[in-house]
Amino acid sequence: MRNFRFSQPLDLEHGCVDMSHGAGGRAMAQLIAEVFHHHLQNEWLAQNNDQALFQPPAGRLVMSTDGHVITPLFFPGGDIGCLSVHGTINDVAMAGARPLYLAAGFILEEGLPLRELVRIVTSMAQAAQAAGVPIITGDTKVVERGKGDGIFITTTGIGVVPAGITIAGDCARPGDRILINGDIGAHGVAVLSQREHLGFTTTIQSDTAALHDLVATMVAAVPELHCLRDPTRGGLATTLNELAQQSGVGMRLFEAAIPISSAVAAACELLGLDPLYSANEGKLVAICPAAQAEKLLMTMQAHPLGRAAAIIGEVIEDAQQFVQLETAFGSTRMIAWPVGEQLPRIC
Repeated sequence: MRNFRFSQPLDLEHGCVDMSHGAGGRAMAQLIAEVFHHHLQNEWLAQNNDQALFQPPAGRLVMSTDGHVITPLFFPGGDIGCLSVHGTINDVAMAGARPLYLAAGFILEEGLPLRELVRIVTSMAQAAQAAGVPIITGDTKVVERGKGDGIFITTTGIGVVPAGITIAGDCARPGDRILINGDIGAHGVAVLSQREHLGFTTTIQSDTAALHDLVATMVAAVPELHCLRDPTRGGLATTLNELAQQSGVGMRLFEAAIPISSAVAAACELLGLDPLYSANEGKLVAICPAAQAEKLLMTMQAHPLGRAAAIIGEVIEDAQQFVQLETAFGSTRMIAWPVGEQLPRIC
């Protein structure tokens, strides 16, 4: 970090974040050098500037930003660190784009143990490296004890869309088929299991994952894809209502076709939750022309993140833009927008 020399290294095992770490002086420089630069190191961060200089690729650029305020910070299958990387990579990828770079902003609360911060930043570094999408610039601020809940992370991503690809929320058409890449609801249940006041335990792990490689294979196989969306907060139900409204269509789902693990179904039944509204962090909804649906399904199932992919419904004409569910009993019920959240602070 700008070649500063520090008399003593940070006590990363027993130390905590304090207000000096956000004051812009030597203490802040040391925190950035020994935690952020040390774990996230790459050629862009090594420029040691307040911005990252990079050569833009040819093509249309996509940019997305996302704030992460999950509680607890660590949960089965992940933590706020990898979640902040996966979430923004996925938002960029849902345009059919190849993610290129990430930026990260950290709001740290006074008193956050440095060992927890290192664990989170290490998780981010590992997730970014595995995805091939480096974190090339960032910012750090510190707020007083009791005002930050440990750590908040905002990540921004930039990517490039291949020529000839147009994937957007307003592109669904009557007759299209609706697909999902696997079981829904695991992330919401995994986080819920760590909420101390509920006393609920489970072996279910979050599905958090970077989906851009899966998306690339899908786009290559079926460039006629109309819509992609990751069903995070509000789950599958909210995502489909969003897409129906954007495209001015209705949707019909088939309950028997929607993949839900028995463990998630049981947990949701026990807690009075609907898995259709439970959050996901490694799932995507795809909408494509009916003629391409089977090809897209086979492509998804051939990928490690799409082995349990399924065709779960169809797009229909409906001026009221309703999402309907045909139940296993042969009845139909409306899948409405949620009123509030089943589970707040989920991502």
